[in-house]
Amino acid sequence: MRIVIIGAGVIGLATAWRAAQGGATVTLVDPAPASGASSVAAGMLTPVSELSYGEEPLLRLGLASRDRYGAFAAELAEATGLDTGYRDDGTLQVAFDADDLKLLDDLRAFQESLGIPVEALTGRECRKTEPMLAPGVRGGLLAPEDGSVDPRRLAPALLAAGERLGVRLVRRRAEGVLVERDAAAGVRLDDGTGIPADKVLLAAGPWSGDLGGLPPGTVPPVRPVKGQVIRLRTPVPFLRRTTRGLVKGSSVYLVPRADGEIVIGATQEELGFDTRVTAGGLWELLRDARELLPGITELEFAEVTAGLRPGSPDNAPLMGPTALPGLYLGTGHFRNGVLLAPVSADALAAMLLDGPVPAVAAPFSPARFAPEQQ
Repeated sequence: MRIVIIGAGVIGLATAWRAAQGGATVTLVDPAPASGASSVAAGMLTPVSELSYGEEPLLRLGLASRDRYGAFAAELAEATGLDTGYRDDGTLQVAFDADDLKLLDDLRAFQESLGIPVEALTGRECRKTEPMLAPGVRGGLLAPEDGSVDPRRLAPALLAAGERLGVRLVRRRAEGVLVERDAAAGVRLDDGTGIPADKVLLAAGPWSGDLGGLPPGTVPPVRPVKGQVIRLRTPVPFLRRTTRGLVKGSSVYLVPRADGEIVIGATQEELGFDTRVTAGGLWELLRDARELLPGITELEFAEVTAGLRPGSPDNAPLMGPTALPGLYLGTGHFRNGVLLAPVSADALAAMLLDGPVPAVAAPFSPARFAPEQQ
């Protein structure tokens, strides 16, 4: 089985690794592997803390992926000798004022109605858990099974694992899908050459709708959603675990790394393919982070970046075959690409290799956007 995967973010890389393990001959096509959203993402593994009303299927997918992460990271480490920065020390979600606390109370009631274990904490208990929190923090929720991973370590480990199994990396841009006898038959590169394939997986993030050679409507709309991120450094421990906060209705998150890095983010901007870092976006992040953790302003500034998340029409993944035989989608993961990498790779590799697909992936078929389904 010859498989070409367009896009070497964490979804494309993880699927290439799993497909190669299944015996496929895999080629990855990407001019700059792991340089998109995968290089900007904070790496939160927080399906419980990210839960929104009406997203129960996405929650089940996220829980299935989070629960795979320990074994996934250990397998990568054994295969490559590379550390992914995986942590399973829980996530603390805190409220700045009474209105924020009411929102968290409503979220806790929703989580409990779904049978999800969370622990409600008073402000005092939050500060005992994270001593650097501001004295005024009103309360919070502890999701003990959530965690984080470092995408800047995860992506190179996935690339190395795939290469050890013979995955070929072509550092060129894919311009289109080759179509023969009304089926996908490979990929056309920007230098005019082609790579033949039995199946093609389109995992190019927000650029997934840009390929030529496809019949109209083959790929549902995938849009870029900008996120800005700040990286700080501290020589001494500052946070013990991922901390998410509501500050007067605004969301902010802080993800600590073992090497002293702290990643701050949460901006979500619908501005097309705009990757500029803006003063306003950074000010909002620092303002809200400082309200929760006043000592944050004493930390060393390291980096600011902006990335583009791939958003589908319903902000849920697009995983599965398209109307064009031989062409599959693995995109639209929005804010959850890193979290969903293990389960997405399992599902997509199974689809490509005609194996049993995890039932939890069934709701995310691209067919849900077919005209007859509208």
